[in-house]
Amino acid sequence: MKESNKILFTATVDSHILQFHIPYLKWFKDHGYEVHVATNGNAEIPYTDKKHIISFERNPFRINNLKAIAQLKKIIKQEQFRLIHCHTPMGSIVTRLASIKARKEYGTKVIYTAHGFHFFKGAPIRNWLMFYPIEKIMSKFTDCIITINQEDYNLAKDKFLCKNIKFVQGVGVDKSKFNFIMTEDEKDKLRKEIGIDKNDFVIIYPAELSKRKNQMMLLDIMRDLKDEGYYNIKLLLPGLDSMNGRYQKYAIKLEIEKFVKFLGYRNDIPRLMKISNLAVSVAKQEGLPVNLIEAMMSNLPIVATNCRGNRDLIDDCVDMNNKQLFEEKIIENIKNNPTRNYNKDKYELKNVMREMKKIYIEMLS
Repeated sequence: MKESNKILFTATVDSHILQFHIPYLKWFKDHGYEVHVATNGNAEIPYTDKKHIISFERNPFRINNLKAIAQLKKIIKQEQFRLIHCHTPMGSIVTRLASIKARKEYGTKVIYTAHGFHFFKGAPIRNWLMFYPIEKIMSKFTDCIITINQEDYNLAKDKFLCKNIKFVQGVGVDKSKFNFIMTEDEKDKLRKEIGIDKNDFVIIYPAELSKRKNQMMLLDIMRDLKDEGYYNIKLLLPGLDSMNGRYQKYAIKLEIEKFVKFLGYRNDIPRLMKISNLAVSVAKQEGLPVNLIEAMMSNLPIVATNCRGNRDLIDDCVDMNNKQLFEEKIIENIKNNPTRNYNKDKYELKNVMREMKKIYIEMLS
């Protein structure tokens, strides 16, 4: 039988592929592979020959995930992929269940990138009870597991049934997107567009509005800073809203709506970084956070909570229960307004891609 040149990328939603994996789709396309993508979405994905809409659901208890397994099984049998690279927790569980037979019959190789296990040090016990056994069992049906932080790597290496565990420094950030100069006029124009005064101290936290990203803690800190007389601070919160406006209502309740800019989804994060003085993260858990790597690319000072992922990037993280210390570190940056230079080469897209190419070539040989 002729060896297949078909590659499949899967994820629960289109946005995951669009945000993190386009350079890898392009690499396969440039090397003569037929590229397929399967998600629960109908967005057009660049460098994709065939797009498959699958009934993936983020909630593990949704019946649609059983339907998704059947859908994907049919596609995998028809296309006989040479390599499948799966992402996102439920997308990857469904994909690996659907590809068990293909691994035996067609020699299909299955790679799973864990962008942050739901179980981690300090996670609720229900996360360990629900997700850890499933991930351990599914590791048996995986040819290569890629982890992007030290905690996940150590756990997978010690506990999982897959023998091929890799550690890669995230998904890679394109440094060239941050190597540009904005004139003062351009900065003033952007500030005016989003309601920032020229002399404001600007804090930025680009992230989905969610419980995991924990913006409520930051809103409480902004209230405290206002009460302490710091009236020239603005907080930028670019990101999709998964909280249905709850954080915006909370900001109004705290009477800080003039100090917080909910910007929604933005495709100009590098420009927003240029008008910011400080990057923060109050996340409860991360894989390897792109927002902090982007802040590093922008040489912004960073204040971040001590959670998995954040501490892989930043040495002096703050305990997430110590709101007072987090606030003190922000004030310290307001008073000193320092700049930073980071050792960020290993997180650059070209270097991460170099590591990923080695893995792909190993799996394809």
